[in-house]
Parts: sequence; C-alpha cells; structure tokens
Amino acid sequence: MDAWIAAAVFVIAYGLIAIERWDRTLVALAGGFLVVALGVIDQHEAFAAIDLNVIFLLAGMMVIASILGRTGFFELVAIRSVRLSHGRPMRLLLILAVVTALLSAFLDNVTTVLLMTPVILSIARRLDVSPVPYLLASVFASNIGGTATLIGDPPNILIGSAAGLGFDAFLLNLAPVVVVILAAFAGIMWLSFRRSLAVPDERREMVLEHAEGTAIKDRPLLIRSGVVTVLTIAGFLFHGPLGLEPATVAMLGAVALMIVAPLDPAEALKEIEWSTLFFFVGLFVLVEAVVATGIVGGFADTLAEATQGDAAVAAIALLWFSAGASAIVDNIPYTATAIPVVERLVETGMRADPLWWSLALGACLGGNLTIVGASANVVVANLADRAGHRIGFLEFLRYGVAVVAASLAISTAYVWVRYLA
Repeated sequence: MDAWIAAAVFVIAYGLIAIERWDRTLVALAGGFLVVALGVIDQHEAFAAIDLNVIFLLAGMMVIASILGRTGFFELVAIRSVRLSHGRPMRLLLILAVVTALLSAFLDNVTTVLLMTPVILSIARRLDVSPVPYLLASVFASNIGGTATLIGDPPNILIGSAAGLGFDAFLLNLAPVVVVILAAFAGIMWLSFRRSLAVPDERREMVLEHAEGTAIKDRPLLIRSGVVTVLTIAGFLFHGPLGLEPATVAMLGAVALMIVAPLDPAEALKEIEWSTLFFFVGLFVLVEAVVATGIVGGFADTLAEATQGDAAVAAIALLWFSAGASAIVDNIPYTATAIPVVERLVETGMRADPLWWSLALGACLGGNLTIVGASANVVVANLADRAGHRIGFLEFLRYGVAVVAASLAISTAYVWVRYLA
C-alpha cells in the first residue's frame, strides 16, 4: 500500500511541476511532506534523506558568486567572452558550452553552473538577447562534461567508491566518449538555435568596443574574493586527500570571503536562492519515499532477472534504463539503488567494466532529459527564473530529448565496441 501511495504522490507532484501552474518549490515541499504525513516514511527517514552536502554546497557557492558579482567580475568575463567570439551569438554559445564542460569535469556540474550562470546572464544583458539558449547549452554541457571524471558528477563518486575505481580509470574510460558526445551536442545546438540567435550589428559593435576596465566596480574586493575563490576551487580538486566534503569546502570559502570582504552575514545570506534549496529539500524527501518503498529497486531487480546472464544485454539495458530512471528520480538516489544490482550481476560472473561504465554513462547523461533530472538543471532554472527568464519543463524537455538520444546512441556504440565486441 505504501508503494502505491508513494507512486501516486510522486506522479502527481511530477505532473504539477511539468504543467507549471504552481510554483515548483511549493509542489516539491507539499509532495515531500505529504508522504511523511501519510506514514509512507517517518520523519527521521525523511530528514535523513535530505542531502546536506548538496544543500550546503549550493548555499556556500551562492554566497561566493554573489560577492564576486559585486566586484564586476562576471561583467569582465562576459566582455572577454564576447570579444573571443567576435560577438557572433552561435560561436559564443559554443565557447561557453565548451568552457562549462571543461570546468564541470574538474569541479562538479553544480558548482560550475553556479559560476557560469551569472556570466551568461551578464552577456545576455549586454547583447540584449534572451539568455535561455545559452543557459540550456550550458547546463547540458555541464552534465556531459561532468560525466568524464570521478569528481564531475555525484553518481561517479558513488560508483567509484563501490567499484574501487580511481580518477584515472574514469578519465581513461569515459573521457573519450564524452569528447565525441560533446561534438554531437555542438551540432544539435547549432541546428536548434542557429536561426533564433541574432544580435543587431550596432549592439555587437557597442559591446565589442566596451572597455574591460570599466566593468570592475571594486578592485580590492575583486582581488580578495579572487584569492578565496581560487583556494575554494583548489579545495574541490583535492577534497578527497584533505578528507573534506565539497560542502565543507564551499562553506569555508563563503565564511572566509564574508570575513575578508568584509560583509555583513545577514546581507550576504539574502543572496542565497532559498527557493532552490527548499525545492531540493522537498525533492529529496519525495524521492526517498519512492526508493524506500522498493519501487526503484523493483525495477532494477526486474532488469537483472531479464538479462539472464547475457552481459551485452545487461550493459545496454542498464545504460538506457539508468538514463530514463535518472531523468525522473534524480541520478543520485537512483545510482545508490542501482549499485547493489550491478554488484549482484558481477557476482554471477558478468564482466564488471561494461556494467559500471554503462551505469555511469546512463545516470550522468540521462539527467539532461528533464529539468529535475540533475541538480544542475534545477539550479539554472531557478536562477534564470529569478532573473526574469523562466525555463519551462516542456521547453527543457524539447531540447533535452535530442541531446539525450544522441548521447545514449553514441554511448551504446562506445560500450559495445570497447567492452562487448
């Protein structure tokens, strides 16, 4: 009975988020705490399901980004990006996408979009164009780029820990296919937006002539915040050897920056996107109900039984199933649930490599399908909404379908040729 209630609440909440008649944060919170009130999971389970590493990572980076914004840093990056592209909108979109993908591989996709979104919004204001195509390209690229390394996307961290795979293993096995996927993604973006992206010549010339020095509003603060930001990014890169979670690194950076700025904490905390954080609170609780009642695990077990020992069928089915499940459930809890299934398949004698890499590719790339499929998607959507540029569920889905279909087709061929042929 609990499984039916959890499924019903989840489907209704998901539908309400899709039709966008009510605020997505309210829907997620209502759905999350309704399953608690109905006894599907108890309050202890619900609160334990809230991933504070994600919450505090977001909060810390939001503070850092807001203080950086006060210095004119994002305006400076925007001007330089426009100059590098010579003001050509499609070239600019692809440059920003590649930069985002590279950053996501060595930071993580959530941190990357928190840093890149203000840059994109600043560029759009200067060129007087809609930022939505640039934001969509950026978030798609963040999820693709994050697939390439152990630290780029949370599912990879879970898989690496369970399978004993290090940074070099992810880079050698996933980076090659990610490069091919990025090339296909660039083609999809060109086909999707080549006719809708246009900047009047006079506007482009005006932006190109804009002096970079005028963008900086507070040079001493820029220097201090730049040092703290670089140290924070270094902390992300070495958080494993340091024995620190990314959330701890982000919060240390935020606190340090408020001290050296100096800045009143109450003023800095106003810049946090509280609606985004509480959306995640509701979503974590809602997803926990679906996972705890065995719905996701049941699907995964069915997949394991249906393969009947065929490694090729298991790997390809796992790839596509993981992508579909991650687009709906969010890839972090799905991956945590799928890992024991893969371990059982390996225990039966199947080769481990194609199974682990199929799980990683499906879980990371499938998040590009829907606006709730990955944490980075939700962050960008909420930041865009706050800036007055709403990205709708169906609008995201329209472009996400093409990106994910191409990504999975390439991944299928790669897994087959490299591990199964």
